[in-house]
Amino acid sequence: MKLSNQTLPNLPEAIKRPTYDRDGLTPGIVHIGLGNFHRAHQSWYLHRLMQLGMALDWAIIGAGVRPYDKQQRLKLAKQDYLTTLIELDPKGKSAEVVGSMIDYVPIEEGNQPLIAKMSEPAIRIVSLTVTESGYYVDPVTNEFDGGHEDIQHDVANLTKPRTAFGAIIAALKQRRDNGVGPFTVQSCDNLQGNGDLCRQTVVSLARLIDQSLASWIDENCTFPNSMVDCIVPATGPNEIALALEFGIDDAVPVSHENFRQWVIEDKFCAGRPDWDKVGATFSSDVHTYEAMKIRILNGGHQIVSNAGEVLSVESISGCMEHELIGAFFRKTAEDEIVPHVHPVPDITPFDYVQLIDYRFSNPDIIDTVRRVAFDGSSRHTGFLLPVLRDALEAEADIEGLVLAEALWARMCEGSREDGSTIEPNDPIWEELTKAAKEAKSNPQAWLDQDNVYGDLASNDRLQKSFDKWLTMIWQQGTEATLKSYLELQA
Repeated sequence: MKLSNQTLPNLPEAIKRPTYDRDGLTPGIVHIGLGNFHRAHQSWYLHRLMQLGMALDWAIIGAGVRPYDKQQRLKLAKQDYLTTLIELDPKGKSAEVVGSMIDYVPIEEGNQPLIAKMSEPAIRIVSLTVTESGYYVDPVTNEFDGGHEDIQHDVANLTKPRTAFGAIIAALKQRRDNGVGPFTVQSCDNLQGNGDLCRQTVVSLARLIDQSLASWIDENCTFPNSMVDCIVPATGPNEIALALEFGIDDAVPVSHENFRQWVIEDKFCAGRPDWDKVGATFSSDVHTYEAMKIRILNGGHQIVSNAGEVLSVESISGCMEHELIGAFFRKTAEDEIVPHVHPVPDITPFDYVQLIDYRFSNPDIIDTVRRVAFDGSSRHTGFLLPVLRDALEAEADIEGLVLAEALWARMCEGSREDGSTIEPNDPIWEELTKAAKEAKSNPQAWLDQDNVYGDLASNDRLQKSFDKWLTMIWQQGTEATLKSYLELQA
């Protein structure tokens, strides 16, 4: 049955669907970067509120700023912006149709429709899900990169910006000039301090354009930090077929694990939905939650995915089934990451490792190694290197963390141990591959990438450990190297 408003009443009885009147919804949120994660996470929380008869004036308008968003918009428009969420629980699969999104802004060069929509008084939150490299910051210093080509374009062309941040500034300028007032800019992604980074990018870009506007934004808009968590694989033919098994013809269904978490700083200048009534947590200590999740889950993803790619293991659950890769994650996380993570209410860092081990091992979640390993230049700098830095300063164990860096270097050389080619999988893949090839005979060439390692490259302890592990990988192979690490005393 083709998914649409008209067919909702006729879906199989076991499938949950909106009980609210979608025709009565009015918008309150524009979300930029409308991929699978947003539809399985923020959109779901809002949908659950609407099921309680609440937040009916907070419906979501989807948006994007790149040409490839056009296809997503067309697919969703044909099914009235409904999404089928398929929960992949080892105890049994289930499906639910989410209806909290009601429109999708047309994708046009210059982003005029997006600016116009964000300028409307009804829009009180503009949320974003961007990649780790999407905030235009230096990955080592986290300082704003005002010299980036996209940023320079927006400085010279604010009426036709290229970036989401330029469009946000253009909309806020219209709102200020029209006396409408500010909106909250809400980050929903994996960077620690995402709200602070978003404020830095928006205000810094605005200062290059209009000092008085930048001051108005800085004084009136809010940028709450948040921690988001749910494993959501990419959609492909298997996911579409799975939706069909439930009796739903959905062009863009979303599969996800049976776990969600959302911790949000309660800073909203123009109001917000009561997400806490459906399981979200409002907290003034988001950073502690973020650090636990980013260092153990996101860092753990890099630990297993780079080894998996080199050894031709296709999925994260497959990596956890692999005798050596799964053990590598557990030992590194427990011995070398946990000591640098603080507990949060209801769970200790050690217990969180056990939870992540269970979630990574879910055989029904076909989360590809390639997807997880994408953009390592941002993910290693954001997820693993801060832990490594803390461990070096504390003179604590670092061998597993350094081995993870050596495996990343091995992966970026561009070939697997079975001889197959690893296709480019990073915005700076050519640079990484060049350094990785040089590092085969001179491991320091990898660490000398200033845009990744900064001053860490000169740390003598790191240098010696990295040289040892990368040399062993090339001479003895990845499995032998993992065995050697696992035999080390904790």
